[in-house]
Amino acid sequence: MSLLRLDKIISDMGFASRRDVKTLIKNGRVLLNGSPAPSGDIKCDPYKSIIEVKGERLIYRQYRYIMMNKPAGYICAARDSRERTVMELLDERSKRQKLFTVGRLDKDTEGLLIITNDGDYAHKIISPKSNIIKRYYAKVAGELGPEDILKVRSGLVLGDGTRCLPAELVILSSAVESECEIAISEGKYHQVKRMLASLGKPVTYLKRLSIGGLMLDDSLDLGASRELTEEERALTLLSALNGQIN
Repeated sequence: MSLLRLDKIISDMGFASRRDVKTLIKNGRVLLNGSPAPSGDIKCDPYKSIIEVKGERLIYRQYRYIMMNKPAGYICAARDSRERTVMELLDERSKRQKLFTVGRLDKDTEGLLIITNDGDYAHKIISPKSNIIKRYYAKVAGELGPEDILKVRSGLVLGDGTRCLPAELVILSSAVESECEIAISEGKYHQVKRMLASLGKPVTYLKRLSIGGLMLDDSLDLGASRELTEEERALTLLSALNGQIN
């Protein structure tokens, strides 16, 4: 890897802004390989150099891949003047990094959300060419039946003429309020809600369970997040590759 400016390394990892890094270095709060850093513009290898900021060792990662169990009431945006965003649920250091969501979930939808700063990775996951299957759990008002499964499997045409690709509907319970799982390979606006509404079964609760081979970690509380493992990240990329091949 090429050498990077020390102040950029520290700010990119969310320890402080570039301006604040200058002050930290001036006050001797930044050590480079055991000695006080002389300036922020000195270049070093972030993987091989030992960098300490305010007594804490900096572990450099060019890219972040985060799984969040998104709660209802938050929008998928970096910032918003009126609404709460999912970024507000991250730790303070992560908030200072240039992270963004891979695709979106509606404000009132819960479940699996990927957050990263890797644009190439995000594009591979959300590109229509990838055809990655997204699976959701839903509660709907109304009784689902076999005819609904056939309609979804055939490819629904929504009220505005939008044609959906064939999808899979699994009925978990059928009553005044039914439960189901639905798997789609597209990402049209409010697609799952619109599909179920077109069946006359409006959604009352929606949660995303998986993206390709990546499953939501059941141990994550609502609003909690953790780093993806290398195996989990590979699963999403493999799903994208398989979708393009198919």
